[in-house]
Amino acid sequence: MRYIISFFLTSLIFTSAYAEVPDVVTDIPPVHALVSRVMGDLGTPTLLLTKGVSEHDLQLHPLQAVALADAELVVWIGPELTPWLDRVLSRLVSAKNLVLLDAPETARRAFSEDGAHVHGGHDDYAVKGKVDFVDHSRHEGTDPHAWLDPTIAKAWLPLIAAALSALDRENATTYVANATKAQADIDALDAHVTALLAPVKDRPVVVYHDAYGYFANHFGLSIKGSIALGDATLPGAAKLAALQDTLAIGETTCIFPEAQHDKALAEQLAVSTKMKLGAPLDPVGSTLTAGPNAYDALLTKLATSITECFIVP
Repeated sequence: MRYIISFFLTSLIFTSAYAEVPDVVTDIPPVHALVSRVMGDLGTPTLLLTKGVSEHDLQLHPLQAVALADAELVVWIGPELTPWLDRVLSRLVSAKNLVLLDAPETARRAFSEDGAHVHGGHDDYAVKGKVDFVDHSRHEGTDPHAWLDPTIAKAWLPLIAAALSALDRENATTYVANATKAQADIDALDAHVTALLAPVKDRPVVVYHDAYGYFANHFGLSIKGSIALGDATLPGAAKLAALQDTLAIGETTCIFPEAQHDKALAEQLAVSTKMKLGAPLDPVGSTLTAGPNAYDALLTKLATSITECFIVP
């Protein structure tokens, strides 16, 4: 009988501790992956952006709306990336928000004026501070794609641990330990991606839209141009003509479509300029399986796609 009572008490203690883990909602797969790493075995955050959906104009389904209404913590990039989430959260008063782009630890960079000529080096990072809403039909102002720099993602992990610990002090030690372990994992990932990209460092690439500046700055890549000024508007004839003139100089260049957009324009430019067409890139990870390993998969897949375009016959 005492074994049954002991088992019952142990189960009750475990259930009580688990029940104190906060309900967490995240916006995009890389943020979901980072939060999952910090939460570890204690719980699993809810991801709003499901496979194949655009992060800019997501329509919440009922279960997602309920998850947001019940959330104790929402971890997201910010309104510069998901203005729809900003509008939803403005009507919710219960959840605590961790806006990663607004954190002092986030070294923000500005979009280039034409989505072109982004080169490796941290000179392009903008001064930290409050930024204005960005119209995604034409990228200007602050670039929200900061997760593509692993040093920024690494800096976010202690912030996530602190936000969770404030809501769940009993598991604070676990959150901090998980964040520390995840930082070491990102260091290893950084070294792995650097090695993958080493053969093509400084080789000129063309992307669909200006979303890869953080990635290029950190890993020393050269983005020669982008097809579209933003990811919500098709480029005009003048923009395509100017890009085509820029590229028609005999350089060995790879052009990359994007997972959420029609690749026809990239295919046409590849033919007219004799560029090599690469695999579609996915800067937000919307094609990946969500989970704690999605951040590693995102950066590794970007690096592999870029490298293979240059070195695979």
